[in-house]
Amino acid sequence: MSVTLVKPGLQSTIQSRPRAGLRHQGVPSGGAADPLSLALANRLVGNAWDAPAIEAALLGPALRFDRDCAVAVTGAIATVTLNGTAVGQHRSVFAREGDELVVGACETGARVYVAVAGGFAVPEVLGSAATSLQAGFGGFEGRAFAAGDVLETVGGEVSERETPAEFRPPMATSWALRACDAAETPLLQNADTLFDTNWVVDRRADRMGLRLDGPTLSVSSDGRMPSAAVFPGTVQCPEDGAPYILSADAGTVGGYPRVAQVARLDRHILGQLRPGDHVRLLRRDPDDAVEELRDKIDYWREWLPAIAEIF
Repeated sequence: MSVTLVKPGLQSTIQSRPRAGLRHQGVPSGGAADPLSLALANRLVGNAWDAPAIEAALLGPALRFDRDCAVAVTGAIATVTLNGTAVGQHRSVFAREGDELVVGACETGARVYVAVAGGFAVPEVLGSAATSLQAGFGGFEGRAFAAGDVLETVGGEVSERETPAEFRPPMATSWALRACDAAETPLLQNADTLFDTNWVVDRRADRMGLRLDGPTLSVSSDGRMPSAAVFPGTVQCPEDGAPYILSADAGTVGGYPRVAQVARLDRHILGQLRPGDHVRLLRRDPDDAVEELRDKIDYWREWLPAIAEIF
């Protein structure tokens, strides 16, 4: 079975689980920018949470099916139609041969996820099928989709499903991210400002990271700090004083002071932040962040049994 990309959307790629255990070799973890929405889409079509699916930023794709296929769309709020008829998100939709599914522009949130029964048939590279755009490997030929691309699907049977209301993550224009102090937080001359400000996401926002607009921070590193390990969720403070939150495709080392670290339980939210959104960092003690992570895993386990792998 195959699916044709009639329109690719904006930076639409195949995404899956992150690559684990390779950062010491310079390989970023990557994977879905919002792994929770990826898992929810796959749940609706009977897949493992990390089955390869389409991730699209700000504008979704148009797909044409050459065989009957179950499909689901989750993530950012967008209009979804099948042959021109609205079908909605967070439910399994059954497309027939020749049907066309169109995912419109993201109205709230930044990324949509499109999963099909069985997942898309792409090879694993270094332990994941996720696309690494910087390195040009994984996913579909290591690149974003273009019109006319044809994706093979694994296929599979699935009954009609719908995400329960209590397990549909709300999309917003104002977000709160729990975060802990990091290695260079003591270098901040105004650390309280970092956590007391309603920041605005700058136009520099992609899978690498997000620049925040607001008051200028000041660090006493003199721009001479040696490069050190960074991770998705690391908040750096460059010399211009504008904090920068690293996201899914973050590199493995950086030379700017690390002034905070977004806690694991909220890292999936980074994939839904878009330019103009407001962000508040909620300061947490590491032990409290771990306890809140356990509570969040307990909440989600009923619908997503593999939730501990996702967060």
